[in-house]
Amino acid sequence: MIVPPRKPRSLLAISAAAVLLGHIVTAGPAWALSEIQREDIPPATNQEPKAPDATQPLDPSQPALPDATQPNTDSPQGEQPATPQDGTDGDDAGTDDEDPARSSIARPDVDPNAPLPEVFYDVLKLPEPVRRMRQLLIDAAKSGDIEKLRPMLGTGDSATQLSLADMTDDPIAFLKSQSGDPDGEEILAIMEEVLSAGYVHLDAGTPEELYVWPYFFAYPLDKLTPQQKVEMYKIVTASDFEEMQNFGNYIFFRLGISPDGHWAFFVAGE
Repeated sequence: MIVPPRKPRSLLAISAAAVLLGHIVTAGPAWALSEIQREDIPPATNQEPKAPDATQPLDPSQPALPDATQPNTDSPQGEQPATPQDGTDGDDAGTDDEDPARSSIARPDVDPNAPLPEVFYDVLKLPEPVRRMRQLLIDAAKSGDIEKLRPMLGTGDSATQLSLADMTDDPIAFLKSQSGDPDGEEILAIMEEVLSAGYVHLDAGTPEELYVWPYFFAYPLDKLTPQQKVEMYKIVTASDFEEMQNFGNYIFFRLGISPDGHWAFFVAGE
């Protein structure tokens, strides 16, 4: 794990400061690994580039999977899924006055009493679109050119979530601001390390179904084995891990991909 030569700031102290400052996102200097800011509002939705078609197989000899973005013509005519966006539609829309960021899929929500989630390492078990998107992101990270992430970013309602707070910056500029160097190379290194870790398959068969790296996102920290802690230390420092234990969840960078290959989020914070 790459750590800039500066004195790290406490993960929990940054969280408290964000609360006192009203979770304001600034365009100041980049943060070191332990200085990644925590924010609480959904991402901007004005990204322009289209994501590559993750429904196309990595292996040209295999048939392409159905495009999950196209309507299901087998459904009864006129039937549409209930997906209220602004709290004004749907049968129960008026009952949800909570800040949308509070229910963000990018926020860790670990039930310490639930069975331990299954941890996967074999990428061949991933659906083809997920495996394709993961490889595209790893290839972009290894290139050292953060602009190569731009084609994978979603747009509009499908925009990739890069922050838990209001983000008005260009997404690539924002990622650079989260890096310890001006060109975003550190953030690329973090992304590659995260995607090289074990992953979990969450909410299978539901609209919230996701594949998330690293698996610590959904794993109780107090139940990690010594071997799993070694895996953790590839991504965070020991002091950061100690503070995350006090907080109760893994709150460093995590990345989620939906079954249809959409890059859902890449965020840090609680």
